[in-house]
Amino acid sequence: MDGVAPILGAVELFFRVGLVSLVAVRRVAHLEHREAFCHQPGTNGRRNFRPPLSDPPMPRRKPRSEKKPEPGTPRLAHRRSTPFAIAPPIEPMLAKLADELPIDGAFLYEPKWDGFRAIIFRGESEVFIQSRDLRPLDRYFPELHAACLADLPDDCVVDGEIVIATSHGLDFDALQLRLHPAASRVAQLAQATPAAFVAFDLIALGGRDLRGVAQGERRVLLEQAFADIEPPIHVTPMTRNRAVALEWLSRFEGAGLDGVIAKAEHETYQPGKRAMIKVKHARTAECVVAGFRWHKTGKNELVGSLLLGLYDDRGKLHHVGVTSSFTMAMRKQLARELAPLRADALKDHPWREWADADGSEMTRMPGGQSRWSAGKDLSWEPLRIERVCEVKYDHMQGRRFRHAAIFLRWRPDKKPTDCRYDQLEVTTAYELKKVFAAARLRR
Repeated sequence: MDGVAPILGAVELFFRVGLVSLVAVRRVAHLEHREAFCHQPGTNGRRNFRPPLSDPPMPRRKPRSEKKPEPGTPRLAHRRSTPFAIAPPIEPMLAKLADELPIDGAFLYEPKWDGFRAIIFRGESEVFIQSRDLRPLDRYFPELHAACLADLPDDCVVDGEIVIATSHGLDFDALQLRLHPAASRVAQLAQATPAAFVAFDLIALGGRDLRGVAQGERRVLLEQAFADIEPPIHVTPMTRNRAVALEWLSRFEGAGLDGVIAKAEHETYQPGKRAMIKVKHARTAECVVAGFRWHKTGKNELVGSLLLGLYDDRGKLHHVGVTSSFTMAMRKQLARELAPLRADALKDHPWREWADADGSEMTRMPGGQSRWSAGKDLSWEPLRIERVCEVKYDHMQGRRFRHAAIFLRWRPDKKPTDCRYDQLEVTTAYELKKVFAAARLRR
């Protein structure tokens, strides 16, 4: 045994030295890893940042605070991986188009705002503004980000519309200018034409997910939570009276609103579903068919859209929009029907100025390529100015149709020169402040 003791002592010393060396090596590697990370772009040299070790942590049992809560438990009763009551993004609930407001059933009626749909997430100290297509909008509306952080209730998620209000009503063109790549330009526009947010639904409040709550109850919670809210945040007007909603449909258009939305009182919030009903202003116009674009799946065989024009008082033909809601059979028929009008169409065409230098291919025209249509083929084919069609449209944005018009029929009884701006219905101006006043009166 006397000979064994020195051997055991040597082995014990070997393992102690080896263990210390191993710890030292891992510590040095860890410090080198952290030092390298601190000099990477985006870390700002933060010395207090602690990157993870190479080895994964040992599995541990979740504490009670991290376990899944019982059904119906408010979200704040347990720890969550997101700073918001519901993790973004959320698909917004959508609306289907109808010709008239529903007659039967219990509905909440609201004006349809003409702006950017947005869902705003407000945590305890953070705000995230999400677009309809699930992208962040914060950088384009810094003034709204600050207002939401200052005024919205903690741990809420609210659905609504971003608008820019002017003395002449809502200005969608000014809203589009905000989607600019330069932060300095966005900041300048935020000062010159500040945006507002109109809230019309509450998806979460106080950490509680309200998507399973009926629309009527969500509206009550919205009005209570936003009772003292100040501009630039507003609550949309609402009525349960169909007659009042019909009055809004015509009266609020003068302020730039887009129609009326009907929401079933007992429906839940259904992301991505067309669970609401929208009724938009509908009117008709006779337009010149001055050209067309080929359909993306059938060049030289399928017409994609017809390019529409109207004459002003000086006899100049302006491009006012497109109509494109055709079946495939109709697209083929249009390609055959319009073929004779393509011959010598560029000669004396009023939009000839948008031709290439060699005159063989048409390029950008009003409503053509922009950063909003990047990547799309907007080349077009001119037609002789001989055809007139009747279309249905909702409203104008400046001197153009706000949305694509709907083709109704050909008008062979109309001359192209009869297609003038003065045929369009003029809406009576209405002040936006009266719209917001209606919201306060009907709460």
